[in-house]
Amino acid sequence: MKKYLAMVVGAAILVLCGAAGAQTAPDGNAHPATQELSEAGKTQPNPFGEVTQGGVPSVKDKVAFAKAVDLSPLRDLAVFHNGRVKIWDTLARETTQAITGRRKYVDYIHESGKDGSDSVTSYSYDPLFTLLDLTIDPGYYLDKPLIGVPYVPLREEMLDKVFPGTKEGDPMRDASGKETPRGERERWMRLSRLTPLMIERTLPELAMAHPEQDSWRRGVAQVDEGVGLFINCKANYLAVAPAKASDPWVHLSTLSESDAARKAASALGEAWRKRDVAGVNAAAKALGAALPAINAAQYPKGRRELEDVYNRANAFEWGYWMYALSLLTLLLAFGTGRKWLAACGGGLLFAALLLHGAGFGMRCVIAERFAIQNQFESMTGLSLFAAIVGATIMVVRRQWLFGAAAAGVGFLVLITATQTKIPGQSIEREAAILNTSVLLKYHVTTVLSSYGLIALGMVVSLFYLGTYYAARLAGAEKSPALAGAGGLASVALGDERGQIGTRARLLADLDTAQMIVLQLAFWTLGVGILLGAWWADHSWGRWWAFDPKETWALITWIVYLVVIHVRIASPANKALTTAWLSVLGFIVMLWTYFGVNLLLPGLHAYA
Repeated sequence: MKKYLAMVVGAAILVLCGAAGAQTAPDGNAHPATQELSEAGKTQPNPFGEVTQGGVPSVKDKVAFAKAVDLSPLRDLAVFHNGRVKIWDTLARETTQAITGRRKYVDYIHESGKDGSDSVTSYSYDPLFTLLDLTIDPGYYLDKPLIGVPYVPLREEMLDKVFPGTKEGDPMRDASGKETPRGERERWMRLSRLTPLMIERTLPELAMAHPEQDSWRRGVAQVDEGVGLFINCKANYLAVAPAKASDPWVHLSTLSESDAARKAASALGEAWRKRDVAGVNAAAKALGAALPAINAAQYPKGRRELEDVYNRANAFEWGYWMYALSLLTLLLAFGTGRKWLAACGGGLLFAALLLHGAGFGMRCVIAERFAIQNQFESMTGLSLFAAIVGATIMVVRRQWLFGAAAAGVGFLVLITATQTKIPGQSIEREAAILNTSVLLKYHVTTVLSSYGLIALGMVVSLFYLGTYYAARLAGAEKSPALAGAGGLASVALGDERGQIGTRARLLADLDTAQMIVLQLAFWTLGVGILLGAWWADHSWGRWWAFDPKETWALITWIVYLVVIHVRIASPANKALTTAWLSVLGFIVMLWTYFGVNLLLPGLHAYA
């Protein structure tokens, strides 16, 4: 218990010496600040009973307990957190991510064999189990790799203090094969997570070590927030629906001790600490029935089940794998001339669109708005639109090339959005400025649609460039690798008779394909910019402010205006010039879409 009290003292020190918060964007222009801990619950007692001193279970016992309990009755219970009503499963996922820096907390079982060798087995916990365990049995985690420390220089200095005297040239293991202090230090570096006790021991001293470095202060603040959330996660159980829609949700601990939900929560905590599986399962079932019965008229119904499906389906991740399979299958079809492969690729593309569209649609319903209002949402939205346009043109013109381009855009954008920690993956409230006029929604949707078309056009142009330069390298007017009966041309461009044959015909059709998409991108982006100016006059009282986002959107449009002039001027090889300008336009669009948001302050901070 002394260790736990020390941890609380350490957390208080961290709060006092924590880094400054993020910069403030213009009023009404930024997304509402993220509030990991609910203020209304900070003063409330633990809804599952106060933590008591007791023996800490082994990792094997904890894993066995986690596998045995049934938390399904609690998964879709509603809770108010960070400005919206969500389900416990979502709260658990966000809490686990915020504390550990990973989607799931991972434990490690170390075992020694009879021959003296060591083996390590990892186990990933259900985030809902992790949330409840952090609330009910926090003492278990004091010496476990729990708190994510993503900033590498900070992690290195913390481990230097935990493992003093270790040098770069020291051995990783001794003569018997046992891990040395340096070996243990390197293992912790690779984990990227440290124990709360390590952080208590090192962070207060290091918090002000480099006050002039913004990255250092942000790294310290991130660790500090993780520790605070670990210590106070009991504050987030605002799980009791109000009597009226205008009233706030209240903490589970505010219920009277005789209330069925309060008694079930207490019984859950008591059974959990005893690792009584039957008692936990019975209490979870009782709590899952009692909470929705309180002010049932205000308790959300259908959206809870939908949010659970959204969390479990991982539709965007399955979608990018399906896009990848579609792209691979279509490329194989182009290379081999087998039309059954092209048909399979088209079928996989429509399966990917179904997954992608389902994920996007569910998110819109859960968020109760059109989900294009942060970086993650806009990426999933623009890639969906681009893929739909590509698939539609594929069907109308009966050219599989457009399907391959659609699959390429869907795969590249979705894998970037889901795997690179793009901001906005959690469903959040919208910025106040996004509610000022319905014009903005049309403006944002139109501009994002144009970005999707630009990406689609770039992929088609890459096909053109690849075909052009491959033919140049082959040094022949007619190359079996690029054209010919039943080859790439007849499959990709839908020539059922297989008579495309020549490189010139193939490149001409590819040029036609890229121009179809680029013209759509040009007109869509132009309309989007005009709608933005109209909205700006409506909201800010001026049509144009030379804001970085406005300026670079115009520059992107000018690139495609140059394409039109290139086509009219008719240079020696206007198709090749168009393809390179398409690639250039895509790069400029990436800067407009990402670079301006991340590096240049302006009125579009919410984007």
